[in-house]
Amino acid sequence: MTKADIVEKIYEKLGITKKDIANVVDMVFTTMREEILSGNSVKVSGFGNFEVKVRGRRVGRNPKTGDEVVIPPRYVVSFKPSHLFKEEVNA
Repeated sequence: MTKADIVEKIYEKLGITKKDIANVVDMVFTTMREEILSGNSVKVSGFGNFEVKVRGRRVGRNPKTGDEVVIPPRYVVSFKPSHLFKEEVNA
């Protein structure tokens, strides 16, 4: 599903102009992106949590040569679905 698909679904349910819906959807995603980039978590009730986690430095291997390679620490965005969402998916 793309942003355009989301806009279309909302348009079908509400009948507001697609331009207005697209602006709102863009604002929602922009706000979420800004909060995550500033290190805050984003909690959407009934859906889940987005948060930034730090993956520590670790040692990996080059699969071709078998040589050990140091993988530097990095930040990753993780999503943890809410228990309600999990229950719906597994129902």
